[in-house]
Amino acid sequence: MSDLKSIVNEPPEGCSASPLSDQNLFVWSATIFGPDETPWEGGVFSLRIIFGDNYPEKPPRVRFTSEIFHPNVYHDGTLCMDIIQDAWSPCHNICTILTSVQSLLTDPNPASPANPEAAQLYQHDIQAYNRRVRRCARRSTDSL
Repeated sequence: MSDLKSIVNEPPEGCSASPLSDQNLFVWSATIFGPDETPWEGGVFSLRIIFGDNYPEKPPRVRFTSEIFHPNVYHDGTLCMDIIQDAWSPCHNICTILTSVQSLLTDPNPASPANPEAAQLYQHDIQAYNRRVRRCARRSTDSL
């Protein structure tokens, strides 16, 4: 799988990923570190990525397994993000996906909320939103 080669040879800064086991290269575990100088700083967020038989023609399923409070993340951790939905292209790979997820953390799209409460706070009370995000970032390292 070329994604494995690309993540090993040129891993995106602040991200890592690999198959959960050598027996199944379709299910991956990924980690994204909260970007510096943001409310996410210090957080270590885990994701599960499942590649289907039709990858790269169809996007993988991407879901946070860590607690996350974000306008574009459903309560079950599933992401609402254009490049793994409507804007998918086979030119994307694990590196572009992880970079996009990391970017989404600090640049949410509240116009397309998966979590209406987070979107509302982000738009109308950014300080309260940032407090919730910092709480998630702290909790993300509690089990490490």
